[in-house]
Amino acid sequence: MKLVTAEEAARLIPDGATVIVGGSGAGHAVPQRFIDALETVYLAEGRPRDLTTVRVVGIGDFAERGFSQLAIPGLMRRTIGSNIGNEPRLAALVAAGAIEAYSFPQGVLSQLCRDIAAGRPGLVTKIGLNTYVDPRQTGGKQGSAREDLVEVVELAGEEWLLFRSFPIDVAVIRGSTIDEDGNLTLDKEAINGEMLPMAMAAHNSRGIVIAQAQEMVPRGALVPRRVQVPGALIDYAFLDPDQQQTYLTGYSPFFAGAARRDQVSGRPPLPLDVRKVIARRSLLEFGRGQVANLGFGISQNIGAIAQEEEVAHLLVLTVEQGVFGGVPAAGNDGGAGLNYQALIDQPYMFDFYDGGGIDIASLSFAEVDAAGNVNVHAFGDRLRGPGGFPNISQGARKVCFVGTLTTGGLEAVVEDGRIGIAAEGNTRRFVDRVREITFSGPASAERGQEVRYITERAVFALLDGTVTLIEIAEGLDPESDVIAHMGFRPAVSPDLRHIDPAVFSAGTMGLLQRLTGEDQ
Repeated sequence: MKLVTAEEAARLIPDGATVIVGGSGAGHAVPQRFIDALETVYLAEGRPRDLTTVRVVGIGDFAERGFSQLAIPGLMRRTIGSNIGNEPRLAALVAAGAIEAYSFPQGVLSQLCRDIAAGRPGLVTKIGLNTYVDPRQTGGKQGSAREDLVEVVELAGEEWLLFRSFPIDVAVIRGSTIDEDGNLTLDKEAINGEMLPMAMAAHNSRGIVIAQAQEMVPRGALVPRRVQVPGALIDYAFLDPDQQQTYLTGYSPFFAGAARRDQVSGRPPLPLDVRKVIARRSLLEFGRGQVANLGFGISQNIGAIAQEEEVAHLLVLTVEQGVFGGVPAAGNDGGAGLNYQALIDQPYMFDFYDGGGIDIASLSFAEVDAAGNVNVHAFGDRLRGPGGFPNISQGARKVCFVGTLTTGGLEAVVEDGRIGIAAEGNTRRFVDRVREITFSGPASAERGQEVRYITERAVFALLDGTVTLIEIAEGLDPESDVIAHMGFRPAVSPDLRHIDPAVFSAGTMGLLQRLTGEDQ
């Protein structure tokens, strides 16, 4: 292993190389110092050029940092990831046709790192069948992309998708401490990600591995069990003593799993608004001891509500980045967790998800259509991506999609165990046909999944392949307050019930007693 500067590391990348960058989302284990250096070197020297960049999760703060910094004409010819929404400047360049882009499910890219390392032809999976990434739909192409990187194959009489492998010329990973031989730990990081399989993939592709670390220690100073990436796989390293755990957090021992924090910690309860109402109603679908995943947005509030209700310890909440148990972090630190049981590598978490390991998931939706399809990645005028949504929604035994019935000016008043609509949104989210399919309703019905679509005023289920109204808020009329604001007519259950009024009430819902039968 050779110690270099970040700028020298950026100059190691040849023109036309395929470069994979580790880390996740808003700075979690992201080699940000390398990204800064690559931007600086390219602007000063005009190279490296025409790169294919790969990252498993969108890397950026939804503004200027991360891959948005690399949205410079000529630097890239192609980019592959799961959520370009984190990187708005790059998304704009793709939308303008200046860069080819591919949007694949997060779990697919995570697991594909191992297949590339193992020399296999690609990842064979059912994730993404009959959705946007199926080559019979868009094949995941964005911007000017035309080449097919995924194909339908038949094995044992069934259809599968093959996401093809490609060689990795450079892998840029990040850890906490590195020794003089290049052995790398991740013990201050909020996630493990794919650091090891990325390094293996580049090494076995006859490429190079560059590591960013916070500190260096002498040869032999590391306890071998702490090492996550062996030094034999790392060719170059540079130090960033100021690297942050995430873009928002300098260092939290709780995110690193080095300490535990009181889950309640005296924090005030979330305000009783539409977002809390929806999250509360989704939480009512969770059972004691169930293994669950919480998506971005409204569902992130479920962890905080579970704390308020003092039931977090009765659930096993997971985060696709590898957090198993505990309470997921919310907001811009989403992807990290507190008080978790274990922190595992992301590819293994997606193995677990894809195989049906989670009992229930709560995920946001942008659009729902008459067939029960959900769109979460293609809406508005900005390019986005699905993240881990396809893996989670397809693998969960039960999935709750959450969001408001309408959007754009919606005003709702929550008080006294009821909800009232003061101003209706000007955009319908339940539409005749979604723009692109991230979750296939018909395929879900064939799998026998239990599906709920939860809004602030109504709850729907996918029953026998039909979107069916099963609950409505007390005081509202199904026709004028719900169906009139949808782009299709759902079926209405003959046993239509009222949403539990506790969802709309101040204080707790008494969920601890419901789940345990004990007095609070």
